[in-house]
Amino acid sequence: MTKLLMRALAGEPLPTPPIWMMRQAGRYLPEYRATREKAGDFLSLCYNPELAAEVTLQPIRRFGFDAAILFADILLVPQALGADLWFVTGEGPRLSTIEGEEDFAKLGGKDDIHDTLGPVYETVRILSRELPAETALIGFAGAPWTVATYMVAGRGTPDQGPAHALKDTNRDLFTRLIDKITEATIEYLSKQVEAGAETVKIFDSWAGSLKGRDFDDFALEPTKRIIAELKARHPGLPIIAFPREAGERYIGFHKATGADCVAVDNSVSADWVAKHVQPDGCVQGNLASSHMVTGGQALVDEAQAITRALRGGPHIFNLGHGITPDADPDNVARMIEAVRSA
Repeated sequence: MTKLLMRALAGEPLPTPPIWMMRQAGRYLPEYRATREKAGDFLSLCYNPELAAEVTLQPIRRFGFDAAILFADILLVPQALGADLWFVTGEGPRLSTIEGEEDFAKLGGKDDIHDTLGPVYETVRILSRELPAETALIGFAGAPWTVATYMVAGRGTPDQGPAHALKDTNRDLFTRLIDKITEATIEYLSKQVEAGAETVKIFDSWAGSLKGRDFDDFALEPTKRIIAELKARHPGLPIIAFPREAGERYIGFHKATGADCVAVDNSVSADWVAKHVQPDGCVQGNLASSHMVTGGQALVDEAQAITRALRGGPHIFNLGHGITPDADPDNVARMIEAVRSA
C-alpha cells in the first residue's frame, strides 16, 4: 500500500504526514470560480459529473495534495430523500422544513435516493480513473445530526436551535428522522465505495452543540452504525469521522464508533490531541483556516508545530475547518511546503 493517506489511515506513523484540505475545491481558486460559472449554479455543478470531477482535480493539479475529496454537498442526501433544496446566492442553502409528522411522512426511504444521486457516483468513477496513481480518493457525507439540523431549520443556523427544539419536544419523531438519514447515508456512502472511493469521511459539523446523552444518541450512535455497516459491506475500508468541536468527547471517539481516524478542529491544541486522541489511532487536523487568509511566518510556525506535535503517531495534516473563499492560494502552497519541510 503506497498511497500516503492510506498508510496513515492504517495506523502508520510517517516521517511526513499526508496533506489534504477540507473544501480544497472551492471559491478561493480562480479555476473553480470559472468552472462553477460554466455550470450555471452550485447544484448544477454538483450534479454534472464531468465538471464536478474537474473541480475535484483542480487543487490536485495545482498543489499536489495527497488526497482528493469528492466534490458534492451534504444536502444532496435530503434532496434525494424528497426535500426541496435550492441555494440563495451569497446566503447559502435553503430546504423545505421538517416540523412535524406530516412533513416527515413526505420523505422517501433509503432505496429512493439513487436516481437523484447517480451523477455523484459517476463523478467518483471518473475520479478513480483520472486521479494520479499516488493520490487517494475520499468520498463523504454529512453525519445524520448535522444533516438533520438543516432539514429541520431549512437553512444553516448559528445555534442549531430548531433541531434542538424538535429533539426536546418530540424526541420520537426526531429519532426517526435521524434513523432515516442514517440509513440513506449508509447506502450513499456504500455506492461511493463501489464506484471507487478508497476511504470515506463523515462530517458532523455541528456535533459540538450536542451534550451528554444527546451527543451519545445523535452524534456517536449514528456514526457507529454507519461505520459498522460500511465495514461489514466493504471489509478493510478505512473511515474518517469528524465530530467538530466535540472537545472532551473527542477522547475515546475512535473506540466508541469504530472510526480509523478522528479529525479534530482547531479549538483543541495539537499537543492535547497527541496526548488524548492519537493514542487510539490516526488523527487528522488541525491548522486554523484563518492562516490561509493571513499567511506569513505565523502560518509556517503553526503548521510546523502541529506536524511536530503529532509526529509520534499516525497523522493526516489538514485544517481545523474548511478553507474560506477569501483565502490566498499562495498560502496553501506555503502551508504544504512548511509541513513537508518540518
